[in-house]
Amino acid sequence: MNRFAGVIAGIAASGLLLAGCSQGEEAASGSEDTGSNDTATAAPAETQAASGEFGEACSAVPEDGAGSFEGMAQDPVATAASNNPVLSTLVTAVKKAGLVDTLNSAENITVFAPTNDAFGKIPEEDLNAVLSDKETLTSVLTYHVVGEEVTPEELSSGEFETLQGGTVETSGSGEEFTVNGEASVACGNVQTANATVYIIDSVLMPKQ
Repeated sequence: MNRFAGVIAGIAASGLLLAGCSQGEEAASGSEDTGSNDTATAAPAETQAASGEFGEACSAVPEDGAGSFEGMAQDPVATAASNNPVLSTLVTAVKKAGLVDTLNSAENITVFAPTNDAFGKIPEEDLNAVLSDKETLTSVLTYHVVGEEVTPEELSSGEFETLQGGTVETSGSGEEFTVNGEASVACGNVQTANATVYIIDSVLMPKQ
């Protein structure tokens, strides 16, 4: 744990952003099937939060196939993420922590999912140290999961308990939201069979 704290401190000091999902399409292939996805037209940013997928990073999501918004809606969250190339590093981390079944079997959860690009800014040695410490990795990953559905409207000013036990705070309006004042929602309100996903540009660290 001391080693991990040092790694995170070094990352924070150098202003690096974390984010990601797992190792690719094969990462969580052993998971179950899922439900459906409703995509509505986003409401004007100046009046209220969007009601469908929103954010600049949404353009990086495949237009069709299992990794598309429609495809992700058919699978539980860990499986859906494994089919989305934007989230492959996160999926690798989820598998290493042994959380695939936990996430896939949960109901009506919300996942704040860091992107691959942010993970890529972390020195490889430091990232490997985090991935090899299962206890700390599990704590970090479960800190990104809220045990209830969080809508875009609720992001404007909210505080939510995570599966890790700590809380995350959200703020913003329209299509611009932040989590803990540090991570921005890059693509929000992505639906999977059992979760609402907000793709974020930084890894959240539990406060202790």
